[in-house]
Amino acid sequence: MTERQDEGAGSAAGKTAKAAAPGTELVSFEDSTRRLAQIVAELEGGDMPLERALSLFEEGVRLSRAAQERLDGAERRVEELLGVDADGRPTTREFESS
Repeated sequence: MTERQDEGAGSAAGKTAKAAAPGTELVSFEDSTRRLAQIVAELEGGDMPLERALSLFEEGVRLSRAAQERLDGAERRVEELLGVDADGRPTTREFESS
């Protein structure tokens, strides 16, 4: 195993990258965007080790993707709620919450 692989295999960032993705589903959209703002501010501040910056960036990407999925789901729900059938009546059907 190379030195780079050793670092990734033993680092917390390597473990959380896979384990944290499902956990982001439990975080609200608002909490995700607040955390993203914190991450951006910290990254813009610079003055941190490269591994810390990469870890923050990875967390930000996961949060961003999860938030985008929530937005996409909300958009689909709105489109369903605003939909009409051939007779001009509102269409309704149950939708799955994400």
